[in-house]
Amino acid sequence: MTVPVFRFDNSYARELPGFYVAWQPDRVPAPRLLYLNRSLAEELGLDAVALAGPQGASIFAGNLLPEGAEPIAQVYAGHQFGGFVAQLGDGRALVLGEVLDRQGRRRDLAFKGSGRTPFSRGGDGKAALGPMLREVLMGEAMHALGVPTTRALAVAATGEQVLREQALPGAVLTRVAASHIRVGTFEFFAARGEHERVRQLAEYTIARHDPQLRGEPGRFLALLDAVVQRQAALLAQWMNLGFIHGVMNTDNVALSGETIDYGPCAFLEAYDPQAVFSSIDHGGRYAFGRQPQIMRWNLTRFAECLLPLLAEEPQHAVELAREVLGRFEPRYRARLLQAQRARLGLRGADADVDVDADVDAQDGALADDWLALLHRQQVDFTLGWRRLADAAQGHEAPLLALFTDAQEPLAWLARWRARCAREDALGWGAGVAAEQARADAMRRVSPRIIPRHHRVEAALDAASEQGELEPFTRLLEALRRPFDDDPGLDWFAEPAPRELTACYRTFCGT
Repeated sequence: MTVPVFRFDNSYARELPGFYVAWQPDRVPAPRLLYLNRSLAEELGLDAVALAGPQGASIFAGNLLPEGAEPIAQVYAGHQFGGFVAQLGDGRALVLGEVLDRQGRRRDLAFKGSGRTPFSRGGDGKAALGPMLREVLMGEAMHALGVPTTRALAVAATGEQVLREQALPGAVLTRVAASHIRVGTFEFFAARGEHERVRQLAEYTIARHDPQLRGEPGRFLALLDAVVQRQAALLAQWMNLGFIHGVMNTDNVALSGETIDYGPCAFLEAYDPQAVFSSIDHGGRYAFGRQPQIMRWNLTRFAECLLPLLAEEPQHAVELAREVLGRFEPRYRARLLQAQRARLGLRGADADVDVDADVDAQDGALADDWLALLHRQQVDFTLGWRRLADAAQGHEAPLLALFTDAQEPLAWLARWRARCAREDALGWGAGVAAEQARADAMRRVSPRIIPRHHRVEAALDAASEQGELEPFTRLLEALRRPFDDDPGLDWFAEPAPRELTACYRTFCGT
């Protein structure tokens, strides 16, 4: 039988010797394909039908490598919870290679859970089924919400048990990413004073992610600026949707601007800027409301790596970097306000509408006061925004039912309606038609379905403990329709019980 064709062109392995170790995945006793993302496979130019059979199981479990694959374990360092670890690297992951998709985009294919590597640091290199299926759910939810993200192409059971607190069924995830270049990749070589390797990596990163900068004077400063811009946009989306990454170490920051490494992540239920679900974040370093601050900190670590490339005189290099880093906060704020305006049903979110600074301040205060209102009364973040669209059509009851004190939001609603009326007076319409248009626009950006804690855990438990994948499949299909009002999805939109949310903890899965 012919092995399905992968269009590999492995530039990282070819152009960056010394940045990785060539390695092979472990063979497993009983590969079985549990999940295949057929639409993603087709996007990558792969034969989804062929991959859905036994050969696909062997490929995605690591027993059969397709022609052209060059598995490598990438080396990187990282600041983990603020402390620097000089060598981390792919301890249970391998980049199989890069494929060119149907649009000519270069995409990494990588295993997770494929066995020990030289960077495993005593770990077994394996992965349990539950965390791999979690990555599928979270990645596909983020993709459906329009957030840049790595995605799962496949999950294969291995027929092995992996030992954590208990024996769990093993699995291998195949992840697709724009690249796996991290802030920590730069830190590894910068910490060793290997500035030429930092330059080599920077040139490669520019060629891969910002090719318009190739050969340009000042390109390394421009690379820093591009990464700052991508991360500001990404953080605004996280914060606007209530997503908590959970472990924002520098080795989990991809220079492509994609969300990467879905470990102890979660979506907010009751709104709380101090929310922490990760079992390993004891001090709340990566709490929901601290994520923008932490990303700025991580970008500063990236800038430090680039300093020798920015200017010959060290102080001048620092000044240049500071100027670029200073753009993170205003860019993030502008992106977040743009997204919040859309959720508030305000046309000021449109790029062709001239909104002055006073209106920016007023709209920012309106959004901030809305969030403070949700926080004070512990209102469900997702449902609060979604039911605001009902209020746009004059149906306040569903929204007010979320509040323990239904009188408190009335003053804010009056301010919001006055702001909407000022826009309508500029000629964008009025009456029932305008209300319907505003509500429809709000529903297109305020999801109804997110990965709720209890639904995710129930699906993962069924798969891990009973070998039952139907709950996972049903939840996945719902998450791919986050804005859908289909009554058949009502069950997936229900919040978790507060007693569950109060003690909910997520785990990294290692």
